[in-house]
Amino acid sequence: MGRILVIGGGLVGLATARALRTKYPRAAITLVDKEPQFGAHQSTHNSGVLHSGLYYKPGSARARLVRRGLSQMHDYCRARGIVHDVCGKLVVAATHDEIPRLKALLERGEQNGLQGLRWLTADEAHAIEPHVRVVAAVHVPEEGIVDYRGVVDALVEDLTAANVELHASAPATSIVRDGAGWRVQAAALDLRADFIVTCGGLHSDRLARLAGETPTTRIVGFRGEYFVLKPDRQHLVKGLIYPVPDPAFPFLGVHFTRLARGGVECGPNAVLALDREGYRRWAFRAQDAASALTFPGLWRFVMKYAGTTLYELRRSLSKDVFVRSLQRLVPDVTGDDLLPGPVGVRAQAMRPDGTLVDDFDFMERPGALHVLNAPSPAATACLAIGEEIAAKVEVA
Repeated sequence: MGRILVIGGGLVGLATARALRTKYPRAAITLVDKEPQFGAHQSTHNSGVLHSGLYYKPGSARARLVRRGLSQMHDYCRARGIVHDVCGKLVVAATHDEIPRLKALLERGEQNGLQGLRWLTADEAHAIEPHVRVVAAVHVPEEGIVDYRGVVDALVEDLTAANVELHASAPATSIVRDGAGWRVQAAALDLRADFIVTCGGLHSDRLARLAGETPTTRIVGFRGEYFVLKPDRQHLVKGLIYPVPDPAFPFLGVHFTRLARGGVECGPNAVLALDREGYRRWAFRAQDAASALTFPGLWRFVMKYAGTTLYELRRSLSKDVFVRSLQRLVPDVTGDDLLPGPVGVRAQAMRPDGTLVDDFDFMERPGALHVLNAPSPAATACLAIGEEIAAKVEVA
């Protein structure tokens, strides 16, 4: 009977353990996570969107897996009674010069197999979102929202029922070869495994190095800050309102998201995080700061995107600047309409030349697989990602 150890209990790790149990019903499968609660970071510190695959390069793993993963997530939520809603999304061109990029986005979505995409005039867009600033829009009916905490909790219940051994508050501190297998120290646990899968999210590069690898990429954390609309102003947003991506910056930009459990989020920005788990503006952890600031790739990234990097910092420090960026999409929003909202930190794998890894990145080794990069839409696609990983795991 094979022994498989999954290190990391976010959505990808949990979904991987679930797929492994399906593939190996008699294997000894163990999952450990360093936090007292599974899914403590990126899995539940996000906007709760079910992505359909509009933005991703055709043929990429992100484009392929999100299509299958979205369908699986819908089925899973229905079967497990998890709060979700296929509410649709508008991607809006706020000015005429954005129309060519919006048309290219529509073509990309069609190449990726999205169903029901529609080009809308301003009047047609206003019928869906009356308060949006728009000259043209693309309606994406497959986009939705979900309670990802509910997904995490359901997966934990499934794994417990399937006799997967789960350990929270168990950080992996040593991963060494033990003959043909592995010996892993995780808090007080001394574990043996024939195959390990690391799904470390914000610490994925560190887990790979702990296992003896030397990944060329490094995780750089970007903090995303949100506001929320006051209850009496939530009528300004009916569903999801997104901008056309700005080619001057590799992140999506602020948008409006109606939440599965009620409320409307506005954001996020993207600011360098000097603490990979820092959800406060001035959060600082020496190890994380040193990892980012001594990495040549970060400085090459900053030099390439200097203007936008400074703007993102200004937007973090100034509510007025943040509000003006929101008004570009919904002009009726004012500073008085907003309350402080949640904060997340995105784990972004970056190369030494300053470019971002723009797809899922798996490092395969004998007896091991390391998930080095799992950006959005990893939450939406987690069930498909888990199956993809499980297909690569071979134990006797």
